[in-house]
Amino acid sequence: MMSTNKGHTPARDFIRQIVKADVESGRYDGRVVTRFPPEPNGYLHVGHVKAISLNFGIAEEFGGRYHLRFDDTNPESEDEEYVLSMQEDIRWLGFDWGEHLYFASDYFGQLYHFAEVLIKKGLAYVDSQSGVEIRESRGTVTEPGVDSPYRMRSTEENLDLFRRMRACEFEDGAHVLRGKIDMASPNMLMRDPVLYRIRHAHHYRQGDEWCIYPLYDFAHCLEDAIEGVTHSLCSIEFTNNREIYDWVLESVGFEEPRPHQYEFARLEIQNAVLSKRSILPLVEAGAVSGWDDPRLSTLRGFRRRGVPPEALRNFVGMVGIARTESTIDVAKLDFAIRDVLNDSAPRVMAVLDPLKIVLSNYVEGPGEVLEAPYYPHDVPLQGSRGVPFARELYIERADFAENPPKGFRRLVPGGEVRLRYAYVIRCEEVVKDAEGKIVELRCSYDAETRGGDTPDGRKVKGTVQWVSAQHALDAEVRLYERLFLDGASQAEQDEPADRPVPEGPCRLTVVLPAYREADRIAVNVQRVRTELAARMGGAPGDLEIIVVDDGSDDGTAGAAAAGGADLVIRLGRNTGKGAAVRAGVEAASGRTIAFTDADLAYAPAQLADLLALVEDGYDMVVGSRGHTGTRTLVRAGRLREAGGRLVNLTTHALLLGQYHDTQCGLKAFRADAARALFGASKLDGFAFDVELFHLAERWRLTLAEVPVEVEHSDRSTVRALRDGVRLVADLVRVRQAARRGDYPDAPDGWSGDG
Repeated sequence: MMSTNKGHTPARDFIRQIVKADVESGRYDGRVVTRFPPEPNGYLHVGHVKAISLNFGIAEEFGGRYHLRFDDTNPESEDEEYVLSMQEDIRWLGFDWGEHLYFASDYFGQLYHFAEVLIKKGLAYVDSQSGVEIRESRGTVTEPGVDSPYRMRSTEENLDLFRRMRACEFEDGAHVLRGKIDMASPNMLMRDPVLYRIRHAHHYRQGDEWCIYPLYDFAHCLEDAIEGVTHSLCSIEFTNNREIYDWVLESVGFEEPRPHQYEFARLEIQNAVLSKRSILPLVEAGAVSGWDDPRLSTLRGFRRRGVPPEALRNFVGMVGIARTESTIDVAKLDFAIRDVLNDSAPRVMAVLDPLKIVLSNYVEGPGEVLEAPYYPHDVPLQGSRGVPFARELYIERADFAENPPKGFRRLVPGGEVRLRYAYVIRCEEVVKDAEGKIVELRCSYDAETRGGDTPDGRKVKGTVQWVSAQHALDAEVRLYERLFLDGASQAEQDEPADRPVPEGPCRLTVVLPAYREADRIAVNVQRVRTELAARMGGAPGDLEIIVVDDGSDDGTAGAAAAGGADLVIRLGRNTGKGAAVRAGVEAASGRTIAFTDADLAYAPAQLADLLALVEDGYDMVVGSRGHTGTRTLVRAGRLREAGGRLVNLTTHALLLGQYHDTQCGLKAFRADAARALFGASKLDGFAFDVELFHLAERWRLTLAEVPVEVEHSDRSTVRALRDGVRLVADLVRVRQAARRGDYPDAPDGWSGDG
């Protein structure tokens, strides 16, 4: 065995605390047995490294045992190829399971026996409904399910049918075996889950011996119990499965101390796709060269890229183990890779896009050999190599600028630069071809600066790499861009989630943040109510309008009340739009909460479109002026439009890359999502919108962008230059806060797709 994380002491995360407590209490007679149970239906990726390292690491730390088990209960997608590749990849990572290699398919006989135990106890029955009928009868999160008409079959009939299923008398889908639990359970997985199904499919290990196969929730816990696993560690999406895990083990007769399931947050990395289901279409479509494409986050891809396995182990050690999910900046992975390579990889110089240098005052001939270290000064390794230096050299084309931008610190006409480990040179002449392309630089070298030092004390700011043209060796260099430039989280946010309907006495709350709007706020409140009533229909109580007066001194609050606002909130001073909207969200009673600008630059009827998408399952729906379907009815001034474009460009550069428009004043949220987002936000000014987007991306909330119709106000309080500067400053604050980890993790149940 080897350490999971060289040079790093594992933190006492909550799972290790649980294991420690169990060991000290003697719960399992001091035993610790963990397992890594992949399904052999693809190749391992970096997300698996977290699970492997955790299970292996805990077993090692507590003097326990580690199992590798292939959960091969789905014959249609599994293959020996994946079994072998996974073993190879796990060994490459540095882990060895010894004699403890297991296959779920080897337990098929025992699993079948346990199924009959449940039938004999009256805890399982054969259901002859179709798959569609079973799904429809399960109910919803707000409505209980309906008992199957076959639920009350006798024990004898269930046993007979199940044994005939085993004997392959029926076609696929004719029957299933279901647990008899509770069709009204708030946990949908406990509503008589399917335990066995008929599949006439060849199994890569068992051949055609079986035509019925157990499902995960039935098989997994029993496999753990058969092997004597003590702590069944799995990712957080299996939290709801814990209840059925315990039910199966208890129902078939496993007594305490039996295995128990504990969940931890998955590893999610920005700009990376980890799901095998997402990678497979890329492979099949030829978008990547295969499962070992260096741009993929598969272990094979990392191996082909030359990433040391220790770097991946160190990376998951840096990320740690938590209960709630978050998306890790890919820069942290890059750092972990560089950190290992920095201490192990010898350095040489290379030029990928060469520009010829001729040293006019250097003697022609074979030149000389200079000494260059293999390792930088901060690496405790020694060694050097001889580097040939001659009259003609190559440097990177990007290390010279004829018309340098501000801050350029490399070679320029008439300027000096240091050749690493060699001499200081000065550019005397630029040679171009007939088409005006630079083909050569004629330079002079300072013979007194060998090694890079300047005896006269003059400062040379730049240092560049070089190779001797005469002695240079050809090399193949493969450069890879990131496969997903806009971040994987966008794809995850694009689809609505299946979450319970939030609570609230009314259907929609509209928050209008207002500052010095006394002359038009009453009319605009009435317009919101009229236009939305026409689009929404329903009862009068379905719409709530809240006006938040952000410290106005012109009677805005009184005018809003006179106009029929359901609630008027007056802030003591002008704090900012973010503070005003936050106050409105806190007071809102709607199941959906929306806000728009008090000047109604966006026709309020459009809020009905956002409402419909929220009710379809999106956590957040935003208008986008960058959408191809957007129409601008009345244009803003040129300065304001230019300022808006600058804001978007700056936002994309500093923080967000995938959203077309963060500043559109038309947004709607599920009420619980709105309260969570505004509760975690810190900004009161115009950048509060960007902060909401950042949190939504961080928590992987579902988000939809929709086109809008825009009618700009001629009396906006927005000032492009002033507010643009403030927004940029706020963006920097958000970015810094994110890097420091100041923002909380998603509330329970709000990380992922629900």
